[in-house]
Amino acid sequence: MYAVKKFESWRKGGRGGLDCSLRIYEGLRCTEATVVMRAKQKRHVCILLPNKQHLDCTVGMRARGHEVLNSVLKQLGVSDLQVFGLAVLKDNEYLFLDLEHKLSKYFNKRWSRRSLMVPFILFLRVQYYVESGQLIMSSKVQQLYYSELRQKVLRSQSRHQEALLFQLAASALQAEVGDLEQREGSEEGEEKRQERKHRHYFLPEDYFPSWMIKRRGREYLLQNSPVLHGELRGVSHSQAILQFIKEASSLQDGPVTFYRMRQGKKELKCSILVGVTLKGVHIYQEVEGKQCLLYNLSWTNIDCLTFQGCRFEIHAVGSLCLPKLLYYTHSAFHSKHILKHLCDSHRFHMNTRDAVSCIQQLEDMQASQFYKEAYICDTARLRQTLHCNSLTSSMSDCSLAVETTTHTWTIEDEDEDEEVYVTEFELCVDDPEEVFVDNPAEVPWLAELLRVPVDGRMVLPPSCWEAVTTEMKQVLKRRADEAVSVD
Repeated sequence: MYAVKKFESWRKGGRGGLDCSLRIYEGLRCTEATVVMRAKQKRHVCILLPNKQHLDCTVGMRARGHEVLNSVLKQLGVSDLQVFGLAVLKDNEYLFLDLEHKLSKYFNKRWSRRSLMVPFILFLRVQYYVESGQLIMSSKVQQLYYSELRQKVLRSQSRHQEALLFQLAASALQAEVGDLEQREGSEEGEEKRQERKHRHYFLPEDYFPSWMIKRRGREYLLQNSPVLHGELRGVSHSQAILQFIKEASSLQDGPVTFYRMRQGKKELKCSILVGVTLKGVHIYQEVEGKQCLLYNLSWTNIDCLTFQGCRFEIHAVGSLCLPKLLYYTHSAFHSKHILKHLCDSHRFHMNTRDAVSCIQQLEDMQASQFYKEAYICDTARLRQTLHCNSLTSSMSDCSLAVETTTHTWTIEDEDEDEEVYVTEFELCVDDPEEVFVDNPAEVPWLAELLRVPVDGRMVLPPSCWEAVTTEMKQVLKRRADEAVSVD
């Protein structure tokens, strides 16, 4: 009714018509200001993925972590990230977000002051490590998990696990390059040229830690890595990734999330590394740039975890007779999130251990059907060693102990199995020379046996030992007859 009266007043050209038009104009301006204000309240978030790609999303000022996670799920086209979490880099350390908390809690005053054009950075990182990639249902999530492990392998400091690093490089090459091509040259020079070209199909820096390249040399890695890569011929891309994940779970500093802490409250340098692993907690101390393992605590060995401000305590079970482990974090904020990550990791371990056990049984059944070994050997050095030790000379220079136990190996060749009887030989080079009671020349079979090369493989059926027994009885009988005739 009031609006009608104002409209009539404005129509008659009175003062009220001017006031009404001014109010309408002011209302329009307020609406535009509200739109601009709401636009300013939006924040641009950039999520960095393990495969060096990124996702972008726009959220409101009061957005919480799960809103960003839902946007990531939608853009990746997956229903669950399972082992991944959103993390923020704070004090040069990754802290996983509590998805129920507001994002403003992690970015502080910058969240309210920064403009829409400047993005806030979050990281999609592995929060829970697994022993088997089969626990990860989505192939996209599995690929992201593989990508992060690849980077961790390159930063590994496990200098005592070189053999494992070679295996990981071979699995990664099979997953990324595929089957190793076989190249044959018609002439010797062409063969060497093709072999040299064949070895340089990858960069060692992409598959090995820097310290290993310095220790072994690029040429050594380029020469020997294809040997293990070739052993994986026929393994598919997905199978190679699963094999890499399984092997990487054995790398000491691979599937670990580290948190830096101080050993003393007044210390400035964080010399303690608390690592959250899939089976418990590893505690390292940095000494002259090297990580020294102090404690390896499984989940069953930990009694409780507590924190009070920067003070973080780890209590082991009484049976270990360990003192209370007391360290200091950057802040109470860090302590709270580290404790939450530890508790969530333990819960994840408990929830998945039955599935892990079932998968392990299936893998053991499959592994029992075949067995394959590949060796990396410096053949030139080995020949030199053999030559110096004169191991290729006659067997009379050393003793030979024959073990008569017969072993059965099952070799699968497509549809048929072949049983091979192998007799083991032990070569005692350093022992005193053994004097034979019988003359080997009197036993033709034994004399033939002693002329077998050191590096040869003997394949002997049980019937051979019956022949030896018969011949030995004949020799003993002939000696007995000779002794009687002499008397």
